[in-house]
Amino acid sequence: MTETVRVRLFATAREAAGTATLEWPVPAGGMTADALLAALAQAYPRLRPTFRAARFVRNGAYLASTAERVRPGDEFSVHPPYGGG
Repeated sequence: MTETVRVRLFATAREAAGTATLEWPVPAGGMTADALLAALAQAYPRLRPTFRAARFVRNGAYLASTAERVRPGDEFSVHPPYGGG
């Protein structure tokens, strides 16, 4: 059975994908953040460059490594560098 992860995209990641939020399918046992990012980059090639300097957040906590798992029902956020004034 496949369920979803809510993917939130900020700043240049949002611009690259053309949306701020995606519901992304993941297997019931989850997948690594690396695998999720690879799937997102395949579907949205303009996202790939934003991942190089981005920080990733799962359920409100920064990931220590993209080898960590993302599971159905999680919220996964991509935070590229951004600034404001």
